[in-house]
Amino acid sequence: MKLDGRIAIITGGGSGIGAATARLFAAEGARVCVVDRDAAAADAIVAEIAAAGGTAMARASDVGEPGTAEADAAAVLAAWGRIDALVCAAGFSSGGTVLTTTPEAWDAVLRANLGGTWLWARAVIPAMQAQGGGAIVTLASQLARAGGRGNTAYIAAKGAILSLTKTMALDFVADGIRVNAILPGAIDTPLLARSFARHADPETPRAASRARHPMGRFGRAEEVAQAALYLASDAASFTTGIELPVDGGWLAG
Repeated sequence: MKLDGRIAIITGGGSGIGAATARLFAAEGARVCVVDRDAAAADAIVAEIAAAGGTAMARASDVGEPGTAEADAAAVLAAWGRIDALVCAAGFSSGGTVLTTTPEAWDAVLRANLGGTWLWARAVIPAMQAQGGGAIVTLASQLARAGGRGNTAYIAAKGAILSLTKTMALDFVADGIRVNAILPGAIDTPLLARSFARHADPETPRAASRARHPMGRFGRAEEVAQAALYLASDAASFTTGIELPVDGGWLAG
């Protein structure tokens, strides 16, 4: 198993990409901490993992709230003694252009996506330094590179995550900590469904988005989880600071 004996924390682990990643990491031998502000969703994923013979714990936390990441990381260290991998999958979007995005929506989106990534990296890096290494996987977006319409705060946050990923990769490479970003395309998750639901006719943007992918379909959360597994595993031991698109060819075409 690719993560046998490893300890992993997955933020946003109650649904979508985070849940798929938690399940896969556990199946590959990791003990997994599922972090999600939806306590019931986190508990459900932990129960699934346990039923499949894996080991997991749940932490009901808002990733953008200062202090919660440190408390959750401390709980993981108390239970399992180390932290080998962090996947920052928590996030959401609000829609809107610069003119229609409210200051409140701007702050909330950046707080969860960018702030949550920063706070969680800040919480786990000292443990990774002390043990001699680790892997952090951030979730950006193909839109951070290609741009997009009507989602200003989300795309800005994802672009900032790319910059944060690269600077962390360089700042902590001497500590044996690898930091890499995944750039998913449109992935068939609850977050994607909510984004289309903001439109008066959800099927029109859904069809346009699907067609924009050269592969002609949306991605699956499990496909992004496989990329996270690669980046968190020893298979990526010489890989840090990269942007890995999992986007059905979006950025290529």
